[in-house]
Amino acid sequence: MLNWESKLKSWKNKQITRRSALSAFSYSLVLSAAVFTWNTPQNSIQKQAILSTGGTTNINSKLIANNNKKVVRIVRSKQLTALAVLEKKGILEKRLGSLGYKVEWPEFAAGPQQLEALNAGGLDIASTAESPPVFSQAAGVPLVYLAANSSDGRAVSLLVPPNSSAKRFKDLKGKKIAFQKASIGHYLTVRAAEREGLKLTDIKSVFLAPPDANAAFSQGKVDAWFIWEPFVTRNVQNKVGRVLLDGGNGLRDTNNFYTTNRKFYQENPQVIKIFLEELQKAQVWSKKNPKEIAQLLTSATQLDAPTLEKMHNKYDFALVPINEKVIKKQQDVADKWYSLGLIPKKVNVRDGFLTPQQYAAITPNEVLTKK
Repeated sequence: MLNWESKLKSWKNKQITRRSALSAFSYSLVLSAAVFTWNTPQNSIQKQAILSTGGTTNINSKLIANNNKKVVRIVRSKQLTALAVLEKKGILEKRLGSLGYKVEWPEFAAGPQQLEALNAGGLDIASTAESPPVFSQAAGVPLVYLAANSSDGRAVSLLVPPNSSAKRFKDLKGKKIAFQKASIGHYLTVRAAEREGLKLTDIKSVFLAPPDANAAFSQGKVDAWFIWEPFVTRNVQNKVGRVLLDGGNGLRDTNNFYTTNRKFYQENPQVIKIFLEELQKAQVWSKKNPKEIAQLLTSATQLDAPTLEKMHNKYDFALVPINEKVIKKQQDVADKWYSLGLIPKKVNVRDGFLTPQQYAAITPNEVLTKK
């Protein structure tokens, strides 16, 4: 135990010397994850099974075997995507379990927090919009883009209070708009401002993670909030907000991405291949079965099936091939953040993309052949 703590302390000292904004938080995530994992009730039993010197019962043997499994941490989807279907059905647990892997589904407030954890070793596969990977690359994280997803622009909306006088985005000039920094809400605020001939500095940006922004918005402390589902529908249903605009009609021009770190990609290509295979199947099933996916996720979302059907109608449920067009658009995003002074250096996003041959080895054929 002392050796374990010594290694963590050494690791912490090395990390804090980095001039990356991610480092201190990354360490805290790893430390808390390590402590939490070691101290869960299940692992308390496992510790007893591993450390016990008395006898080798069948149950102890099973616990030890389970404890020795490699863990794959895939982000829990809070956006009602096919990823949520994959978790709910337990499909990956079955396929990866036979290869000696255990699947865990940690939850994070938003994309930037996911990529902090990805860098710290607390997450293996993330699901974010376009901007978090750019900020992560700017911080020196060896990130790998595994797959691109449909933009699902209508699932991200700008909320204002029901009694707000705002009719379009330009009416929010000088007002406080909340969003998670480096998120799709941040990017769409930039896009909406530019479309109206405004600059980002023409509004007052309030950087808040979704739970904090939800509280600030409901208490009238901000004038608007750019956020995704299911926050949008919940606030509209509760008559706390109304949708001023969403990411549809060309406002959103980017993809969502599944990402990992370079080490996980190099060491677990078969896991990634299986993950993308099953994710593609879940995408197809979700698109073809709107009523079934609504029923499947009612307990997890605490929303009724008709409401979920309406929300799922905002999603395209589609993986798309990573090609030069996708890479170029992502580079445009990186250049935009640099021009605004929000990342410290120019980013070559291609450093995080694989070669066509490498994508061919992990991407389902039906995705590769899409135009």
